[in-house]
Amino acid sequence: MQMPTGVHALVRRTHEERVMRALRENGAMSRGEIARVVGLSRTTLSEITGSLLQRGAIVVVDTDASRREGSGRPAERLALDPASAQFMGVDFGHRRVHVVIADASHEVMASGSVRYDDTADWQTRTELALGLVGRLSTGAGVHYGALQGIGIGVPGPYPAPEGAPWPRATPGATVLRPAPEGVDVAFAERFDAPVIVDNNTRLAALAEAISGADSVADLVYVRLSDGVGGGLVVGGQLVTGSAGLAGELGHVTVEPAGRPCRCGKRGCLETVASVPGILAACWEFGLRLENLQDLAAAVAAAHPVADRVLREAAAALGRVVGAATMTLNPAKVVIGGEITRLAPVIVEQVAATLAAELFPTAPGGPVVEAARLSDDDGAIGALAAVFHSSPLLAKYPGTTDVKGRSDAGRPATEGAAHVRP
Repeated sequence: MQMPTGVHALVRRTHEERVMRALRENGAMSRGEIARVVGLSRTTLSEITGSLLQRGAIVVVDTDASRREGSGRPAERLALDPASAQFMGVDFGHRRVHVVIADASHEVMASGSVRYDDTADWQTRTELALGLVGRLSTGAGVHYGALQGIGIGVPGPYPAPEGAPWPRATPGATVLRPAPEGVDVAFAERFDAPVIVDNNTRLAALAEAISGADSVADLVYVRLSDGVGGGLVVGGQLVTGSAGLAGELGHVTVEPAGRPCRCGKRGCLETVASVPGILAACWEFGLRLENLQDLAAAVAAAHPVADRVLREAAAALGRVVGAATMTLNPAKVVIGGEITRLAPVIVEQVAATLAAELFPTAPGGPVVEAARLSDDDGAIGALAAVFHSSPLLAKYPGTTDVKGRSDAGRPATEGAAHVRP
């Protein structure tokens, strides 16, 4: 086959780059899906993909038979050669770190988590995370020399506000220290790969906003876990705020004389609606639950104390989300965290409270739903941030490699990352 030259070669190379970018961002796609994303005719796309297949740059991974409607012939799904690159998503929670490794076709190759005490310092947390990464390589075909990018989610504001004391100490509170900026350096030096670091709940919001066919430009996300975090998508942008504090809904005060919060204040939403806060409230009312499994059993048995505590926590959450909704007017409110799957009453009560909080003459409030992704959504969101320059990340700082270089000028592109667990 005669190779094109001159302007024809440039046009062909541009088409190939667009196809490769679409596959990098979206994972495996049929030719029809690629054509819609990149805007090429079927004939041109067939020529481009044929050449890429012949050269081994892309491969046929499967067909769309399992999700195809009708009796037509199943279409092949193409992807980047899975062995050509690997990517890592890391989610540091308050009491555990979760790691997900995916290949170039977006298939998750390995995942796992390890727990630590919420008072553990960041050196300990980082060492535990790196140890977990090492263990995941055993028997999973993971070769970290092929890592092309690492996304890391951390709790609390990131980067921490400069010049402000952190935090104000309240007697009895377990003090939360923000992640040091050296977290990215530790991973960059170990794996010699570019690193993105951001608030883990914001990354979870990114994962929810771009997942599925009904992605939205305006979304409020809250995750109930060991803490309560939030993320805001406004006008198609994932918002950080002037000091990295945008979306910290868990530290809105709901009970001024309430329990000490890890942030240094009292009565934050986190002290009421986090998993530890809900379990503590159950104990106060005489229902001694040790963990989420105990709470799930109490919910299944329709225990009145569990129902009361969950509804009161969800009502407090609904009032906070109501204020955010009146301010931002989102199309969707998403409540994440394993507890929302174990106790559906949380989403139901948030929706009911939110309806009462909204402007009386509003034509309709946002859709309120449980998160689609599991508790590894922060790690999945970190992967999504690495896989593509999403429009949601258009105003984000660039990645940093081991030498501290930035690629902040990289253009944003359309599309969405779909990491399949």
